[in-house]
Amino acid sequence: MVPGTYAQEYRKNAVTTASPLGLVVMLYDGALRFMEAGKHAMMARDLEGQNEKLQRAQRVVAELMASLDMERGGELATNLFSIYSYISDELVDANLHDRPEPIDRSIRLLAHLRDGWAEIERTQHRPMEERVAA
Repeated sequence: MVPGTYAQEYRKNAVTTASPLGLVVMLYDGALRFMEAGKHAMMARDLEGQNEKLQRAQRVVAELMASLDMERGGELATNLFSIYSYISDELVDANLHDRPEPIDRSIRLLAHLRDGWAEIERTQHRPMEERVAA
């Protein structure tokens, strides 16, 4: 098997075995990775790479938006939708005007949200005794 194929299989297995919260964290990780890569391409004046990476980040953010259950999620889902919309707009602005600042704002915001989801996931995997004591 070719080394790239091993990585693909690993990622595929990680996705198929992840919890719903784990999938959300993976989406955040992907969006953050694409934002960083888009910013790096911007700094290198690689406009094609910048466009491709920032559009991929936008697609991940769109997937996060589509995954929200607006009926059951209530105010939380509404607030997340607004944040994701803001991030998407920031990425478009960054890409159109070759400005890294909107990417930086988006990275900070998304990283903060990612850390929150990751903490929720970690908490769910701790034994009940530890959760009650915390």
